[in-house]
Amino acid sequence: MLVSKGKLDLSIDVLTWLSVASEIDGFSFVPVDNVIAVKSQTLPGDFHPDPADRIIVALARELGAELVTADRKIIGYPHVATIW
Repeated sequence: MLVSKGKLDLSIDVLTWLSVASEIDGFSFVPVDNVIAVKSQTLPGDFHPDPADRIIVALARELGAELVTADRKIIGYPHVATIW
């Protein structure tokens, strides 16, 4: 969606990018399951209603991972660690 909206510019098509990214050591894709879906709706504190952002935050919290983002709403949310 970011590519189609012009908010992200990739030099290759998305499917090729996904294939290349999956070959990077230490990088992996994690499926979103029903637990993450539920946790995205029960985040602590006050977080905005965008479902995609809520799923991203819930997944990061579940994995204990830091998010690389420039999104001010996510950066300002105190219940997830961010980088950048």
